[in-house]
Amino acid sequence: MTSKLPALPLQAKPRTEAMLRVDHAGEYGAVQIYRGQRAVFERLPHKRRVTELLTEMEDGEKKHLEAFDRLLTERGARPTLFAPLWNAAGFALGAGTALMGEKAAMACTTAVESVIEGHYQDQVDELEGAGEDELRATFAEFREDELGHHDTAIAEGAEEAFGYGLLRRVIEAGCRAAIRVSEKV
Repeated sequence: MTSKLPALPLQAKPRTEAMLRVDHAGEYGAVQIYRGQRAVFERLPHKRRVTELLTEMEDGEKKHLEAFDRLLTERGARPTLFAPLWNAAGFALGAGTALMGEKAAMACTTAVESVIEGHYQDQVDELEGAGEDELRATFAEFREDELGHHDTAIAEGAEEAFGYGLLRRVIEAGCRAAIRVSEKV
């Protein structure tokens, strides 16, 4: 049996629903990125180590996605209508960067995770004193997980990818646009 969460003030409810919607979309997209990367690397026997690393990071994103699936249901919030687009775009981004090589795949991770980490931090700050301690703690925990993925990707040579600066800026811009769209629709 699930416990009922206290009702939020009317103005807070749409905002927390938007937070849940965009975070659900982000985690959904992250799972698809890792699936796209694995689809490339799993076909290459000599890439077993990177495949295992990507699987580990994907498992973390799946845990986050499951939590947001549950929170959307508990809170009566709907997911973004753009989920099918994020599905395709995430997989394509993952596969595309993997085709560019391991370092480009890791550069993708650093770009995505740097935006998501900052986004989670903004939400943690916004929920300070809003009576949403459990949700705030979830965002803070997931932020730490994303920082771990970011740091792992840096350690794996992300910054050595060809065109790293441009690749990172393009991916970050795409992530920020997806956040804005998913909050609204």
